[in-house]
Amino acid sequence: MAKQIICENAALGYEDGIVTEGLNFTVSSGDYLCILGENGSGKSTLIKALLGLKPQVSGKIEWCEGFKATEIGYLPQQTPVQRDFPASVREIVQSGCLSKTGFRPFYNKEEKKLAESTMKQLGITELAGRCYRDLSGGQQQRVLLARALCATRKMLLLDEPVTGLDPRAQTDLYDLIASLNKEGITIIMVSHDLAAALKYASHILHIGKKQLFFGTKEEYMNSKTGRSFIDAEVKDND
Repeated sequence: MAKQIICENAALGYEDGIVTEGLNFTVSSGDYLCILGENGSGKSTLIKALLGLKPQVSGKIEWCEGFKATEIGYLPQQTPVQRDFPASVREIVQSGCLSKTGFRPFYNKEEKKLAESTMKQLGITELAGRCYRDLSGGQQQRVLLARALCATRKMLLLDEPVTGLDPRAQTDLYDLIASLNKEGITIIMVSHDLAAALKYASHILHIGKKQLFFGTKEEYMNSKTGRSFIDAEVKDND
């Protein structure tokens, strides 16, 4: 598979200090990469770096073979204000095409068709005329996922996408994301859900203050870092 992102010995941080350093990983077309780690380990800072919003302090984060940070469809964590956004589902999904409109004040037929086909693909066509804030949490996440897919079909970056959803909605969303990955869309997911990461991911990037790991899911499960994280999760659930 063609590489899309190469990260070599990157350090991330702010003016008051380094958040994480020594990051080494690659993302190839069709990968499903889960980023794990404790709170404050640098996952949010890495998201900003991957989106091209914040440069690394040192090292390299390189987009390969013409791939650009602007070709990442981003699904951020929702705030209460965003959940109460007073717009229709269709309007929100179509807004994923804004990067394609340039200086045009309206969406063209092709962009409207893309929005409609994406809503159909994600099973939300019947919600198109409804107000976003009246939807369930699971429905809202499908709408935002459709918006991200209108922006790009190459890569999706998902930040804790199941937070606040009930177990059934979580499973439905995970299955939907997995089906998109099987269609060839690269997935990068920041998550605290270790069980889901071990079920769906092809690769794991673990960021910790003392532990760093990148490799396949199988390699992670057999590594010292993976075993300690899995053991801690089991202990917490006992």
